[in-house]
Formats: sequence, structure tokens, C-alpha cells
Amino acid sequence: MAKSLSIPASSTKEQNKPLQWRAYYEMTKPKVVALMLLTVLVGMCLAVPGSVPLQPLIVGLIGIGMMAGAAAAFNHLIDRRIDGLMARTYNRPLPKGRVSIIKALIFSVSLATLGFVLLYTLVNELTAWLTFASLLGYAVVYTAYLKRATPQNIVVGGLAGAMPPLLGWTSITGEFHGHALLLVIIIFTWTPPHFWALAIHRKAEYAKVDIPMLPVTHGTEFTKTCILLYTVLLAIACLLPVIVGMCGPIYLIGSTLLSCGFIYKSWELKYQDKPGLAMQVFRFSIYHLMLLFIILLVDHYLWV
Repeated sequence: MAKSLSIPASSTKEQNKPLQWRAYYEMTKPKVVALMLLTVLVGMCLAVPGSVPLQPLIVGLIGIGMMAGAAAAFNHLIDRRIDGLMARTYNRPLPKGRVSIIKALIFSVSLATLGFVLLYTLVNELTAWLTFASLLGYAVVYTAYLKRATPQNIVVGGLAGAMPPLLGWTSITGEFHGHALLLVIIIFTWTPPHFWALAIHRKAEYAKVDIPMLPVTHGTEFTKTCILLYTVLLAIACLLPVIVGMCGPIYLIGSTLLSCGFIYKSWELKYQDKPGLAMQVFRFSIYHLMLLFIILLVDHYLWV
């Protein structure tokens, strides 16, 4: 009698599990890092009038991207308990047990170390240390402390997330410049209305896990007012590159249209709210920042 073929239960279980590399990839928040690297690239391009040197361009993007991914992985590690309780994040690798705590820690440290070494040895020391400071600001100061300590968490902690254009600039020049700081100001001002819109949509979940986001501590209407005021402040910040002569009419027109759109969406959220509108504002803010920096790039190369 012929023997029937059988597959070990452990092997079947392993086949049914998602590929392990996907879990680690997810921990780096690739979509967030991709948007961040766009702002890094723009910072690099605006730092010089002509072509960007190839080595700091490529190695800078890789090194900064690796350290940003490491910061995101640390965020997954630190927030694993509350992630498991929220609908938006319960399926992340750590709450689901797809990656162990030890492996996540090793992955995060290794990625950060390799990124730092690349920046320090092949770009410049200033960029390496600034990127490291940004990692600490996001993973430790914001995620581990501010997020749980104050409703102004995203305002204070937003500085770490606003650093990428400056990192791009220093990758090419090796020094600070006021124009790069203007780009930091834009992202710093953009961050609160961007994140508060999401916080309104997820208010009940943040309350459930005792995270003092602004809608939880001060109410939804107050948060809507803050979003609207910040979009006006953001519109002013977006004009700063034009005022100092850093950008020309292409950027002026594009940024003005984007600012008007963001202000309108925030006004609509405040005075004509409807189900799902907060998430629409959140998504619009992502396109706003992406398009704004693309327009910066176009203006830099086309405007003479």
C-alpha cells in the first residue's frame, strides 16, 4: 500500500505566517519615511544652485532613511501595549506577535547604528548627529514621554519630525542655513493640524488608552478651532521662503492655492462637520505637504 504524503504541522504553520521581512518592513513605517525622504531630497536640492553631488545625495538618503525607519521601529516597540488596544494599530507586528520584543529591539538598534555610521563616515558628522538627535526626539522624548504627558505632545514633539529638510541641507553643505530652517518651520507648523485631524477621528481610542490627545483633554470643538488657526499660521509660514527671496512665483502661486485649500477644509471641519470629514482633512494634509515640497523643487529648477 502506498504511503500518503504528509506535511509537518510546524511547516504548515510557518507557510501560513506572513513573510518575516514584511513585518520588519512594516515596523519602519515606509509610507511615512517616503514622505519624509521627499522633504530631505528637496532640502538637498535647494542647498545648491546646480546639480547635487552624487555621494551625499545617495548615501544621505539611505542613511537618513535607515535612521528614520529605526525611529519608527522604536515607536512600535514603545507603543506595543497601546497599539494592541487601538483599532488603527492592533494588527501591527508586535501586538500580533509576528516579531518578538528582543528581535524588534535588535532590529531597531542595528538599523539606527548602520544609518549613523553611513552618515558619519560618508556624508558628514553634523548630519549624523542631527539625525541621531531627531531619532531620540521622536522615539524617546515624544513617544516615551510627551505623548503620555501633555495634550501639547504633538506641538512640542513635532520638532523632531520637522528636521528632515535641514538634514538634507546639511548633507550637502555640512552647515546650517536660515533657508533650511524656514523649511523646518513649515513642517513644524503643519504637524499639529495634520495630527489633530486624525486625533479627532480616533478620539475614543486615545481616551481608551489614556493618551491625552487634544480632543480627549479639551474637546473636539476646541481642537477644530486649533486646527483652523494653525492652518492660517501655516499659510503664513509657507510664504516665508518667498519673503526672503528663496523662491519665485511658481512656488508663490502653488503654495497659496494649497494653503487656501487647507484653510477651507479646516473651516469646513469647524463649521460644517460631517462623518468622515476629519479623516478627509488628515488625508488632505498629507497631499498638501507632498505637493508643497514638489512645487518647491519645481520652482528651484525652473524659476530664474
